[in-house]
Amino acid sequence: MKPLKKKVSITLDSDLVEMIKELAEEDDRSFSQYINMVLKDHVSRENEGTTRE
Repeated sequence: MKPLKKKVSITLDSDLVEMIKELAEEDDRSFSQYINMVLKDHVSRENEGTTRE
C-alpha cells in the first residue's frame, strides 16, 4: 500500500526552484518527488542527531 500523500502549498525562492528542477531532472524524478526525498533525508538526519545525545 502506498503511503498517503497530502497536498501542501509552499513559497520558494525562484532561484531555489530552478536548482531543484535541474537536480530532479538529473535524478530522473519529478519536482515533487525530489523535494519529498530531500526533506525525508534531512528530517531523518536531524532525528538521528537528536537521539545520539
